[in-house]
Amino acid sequence: MALHSAIEWTEATWNPVTGCTKVSLGCTYCYAERLAKRLRAMGNPNYANGFRVTLHEHMLGVPLKWRTPRMVFVNSMSDLFHEEVPLSFLERVFDVMHRASHHVFQILTKRCERLAELAPNLDWPENVWMGVTVEHADYIDRIDRLRGTPARTKFLSLEPLLGPVPKLDLAGIDWVIVGGESGPSARPMRPEWATGVRDRCLASGVPFFFKQWGGRNKKKAGRLLEGRTWNEMPEAVQAGTLL
Repeated sequence: MALHSAIEWTEATWNPVTGCTKVSLGCTYCYAERLAKRLRAMGNPNYANGFRVTLHEHMLGVPLKWRTPRMVFVNSMSDLFHEEVPLSFLERVFDVMHRASHHVFQILTKRCERLAELAPNLDWPENVWMGVTVEHADYIDRIDRLRGTPARTKFLSLEPLLGPVPKLDLAGIDWVIVGGESGPSARPMRPEWATGVRDRCLASGVPFFFKQWGGRNKKKAGRLLEGRTWNEMPEAVQAGTLL
């Protein structure tokens, strides 16, 4: 849990689940796995199991205690739709998000099949934004699974962007994030991959957010894309409201 997240496109993080397993190219040098090992070494009790999938019931009610509305990234240290997270626990997470209607909750998954399978069984409040990670053109089918969910706001995270995505269909998509990989083994992102996605967003009228170039020193690499920052958000947020 972090009340003030360093992730550029959110304000806070909430981790009722920690730990994950790798499913695709973007997972190879997982930042959450590195951080979980560090937190375990520091004695953080939520990471006593390291990066094994762990449910934290004591974390469920945390957003209800935050009175100031904020954007909350759900499970920055896991994947809420991991196969080891039972539907009964997912329903409890969604119940909290429903009751904490003054916040916006942002969920990201790479497990689009399970998302599609369970989505009809979940109560989707309007303050829940659902996204999928599409780090390479090989995973573009995840977008179709996302489109089939009842989520009011649907978004894509192309981070780490590991190749061009020339056939990016943004129909039904409300927001796109692009970012390069960061960390000691970061794979480079070519500028034309990022501008290609940005140009598709501009042509489709979809808000575009450029998170970072990444690399070993992401702060030094910065966030400028062709001389400017791109911090576009879905319309409700741009207008100064969360919904």
